[in-house]
Amino acid sequence: MTATAVLFDLDDTLYPYAPCRDAALEAARETARELGYDFDSEEFDEFYQTGRREVKRELSGTAATHERFIYFKRAVEEHTGEPRAGDALALGEAFWEAYLEEMELFPGVEETLDTLRENGIDVAITTNLTTRVQLAKVERLGLEDHIDVLVTSEETGREKPGSVMFTLPLARLDRRVSEAVMVGDNVGADIVGANAVGLETVLWNADPDDPLEGRRQPDHRIDAFGELTELVL
Repeated sequence: MTATAVLFDLDDTLYPYAPCRDAALEAARETARELGYDFDSEEFDEFYQTGRREVKRELSGTAATHERFIYFKRAVEEHTGEPRAGDALALGEAFWEAYLEEMELFPGVEETLDTLRENGIDVAITTNLTTRVQLAKVERLGLEDHIDVLVTSEETGREKPGSVMFTLPLARLDRRVSEAVMVGDNVGADIVGANAVGLETVLWNADPDDPLEGRRQPDHRIDAFGELTELVL
């Protein structure tokens, strides 16, 4: 493979998601306690999941389906029967503040991105979620000087695996499909979507039990992020 551009997913591809989520939920639970909600861990989880389920059901396929401020807004309304905007805002802010604080790049990411840039390869991030949150993540991770383009599903109005999430960053880079590769962890979003538009695909940090058949089959699979340079250079 010889590539002139690499498209990356962000969440759970450039950094591990689970530690950030866990820290964020714990911070939100503590904030709920300070606000007077007498939740133990199990009760808080059900409170959170109530809002999350409603949002996932009603807003599926949109960037807003991932927005924790909306989760907490719905959860508070369901729990209290009142809007309580200040509570929802405080919970969302606590969540994202702790989430960002916990973020760290996977080993090898910074070195790999440096190597790509040194070899004249363009780098784009194409990611589901709202723009403000993803901008904050990019800043927190120190990725601004390592990327050329950032595209969010809020900008396009479509979530991956929608084709525009791959064709738009390519258009902004002025690169053809045949010149680029997509790297991601989510088979259904990253691999299926990129395969559908003809991109060469690299699967990294994926669920080992996720079936890889047909359109779900990546062209390559790597076990360490640094292995990517061996594929694209």
